[in-house]
Parts: sequence; C-alpha cells; structure tokens
Amino acid sequence: MESIEIKVPQERVGVIIGREGRVKKAIEEKTGCKIKIEAKTGIITITRGEDAVGFLKAKDAVNAIARGFNPDVALKILEDDFTVLETIDLSSLISQKSMERVRGRIIGKEGKMRKLIEETLNVHVSIYDKFVSIIGNFENVSAAREAVEMLIDGAQHSTVQKFMEKKKREIEMRSMDWYTIS
Repeated sequence: MESIEIKVPQERVGVIIGREGRVKKAIEEKTGCKIKIEAKTGIITITRGEDAVGFLKAKDAVNAIARGFNPDVALKILEDDFTVLETIDLSSLISQKSMERVRGRIIGKEGKMRKLIEETLNVHVSIYDKFVSIIGNFENVSAAREAVEMLIDGAQHSTVQKFMEKKKREIEMRSMDWYTIS
C-alpha cells in the first residue's frame, strides 16, 4: 500500500492525536487510511486505504492541523469534495529578515486583516511559523491566496479589501448563474 510521511512540529503532535485519540480516529474513519504517529520525532505516516481521494484528504487534514488549524476546522476538508487546503510557504517568497513584518501585514492590527479575509471570502486562515494556510472552497481559497500575495507584495490593506469585495461579488454572481442553469 502507498504511504506518505509528514514531519509535523512537536507541539502539534498531540493536537493531531486529539483527546483519547479522537482526531486521529476521525481522520482514519472518514478516509479509510491508517495513521501511525511517532510522538518523539513528529513523524506521521499515513497509509492509503481503498480510496485515493481519502488518502489525499487525510494528508491535507494532517497538514492543516500541523500548520496551526484547530482540528474542527481541519476536519472540514474531509466533509465535502469542494473544501481544499492551500499553503503558502513565506520562506520561498521573502527573506527571513522580512518574515515578521510580512506576517504582521497579513494578520493586521489586532488580527483585523486576517479576520477580514476570513469573513469576506468565507475561508479559514492560519498563520503559523513560516506558513500561511487557507481552508475553504476552491474558488474562495484561490481569491484569498491572491489577497495574501498582494499583502506580501506590499499592497495597502484598503486595496486588498476592495479586491476581496470585488472577488466576493464575482463568486456570488457565478454561483447565481449556476443556480439559474440547474
């Protein structure tokens, strides 16, 4: 059987296991995968069951928790086929010297920018270590990624806010078109 190893931060291992193993069990039951956790090393091995899509979703759920998401949010990836995880590795885009400043721009004063991204585009955002991760439906996650990239590139918060509002309207219009067709 196919398997993958994921190295997770030590402080997130217990979150992946969950109280009395509930999170690990939920991922295994919903995906048909087996999960082996080496708590000392932080290495998580996911072994594929019958379902290839379940295998990919198990990998995304584990990565989401490893990137700072609450398990309840991360497990939404397992609920439907339209919920995805997108991760941006800031270290591949900016220098270590700029990391705190850029993370601060994405979070915003008192977390306002992050909250605005989440509320406007109906996504969940986690900024953990050098990663910005986004969970939501594909179209909304794509728009949120663009907004984060604009912030990384130095766009003003007001410019990003206008961009997100425009994207939200476009997404809503497309979903209305979909409903009138069906």
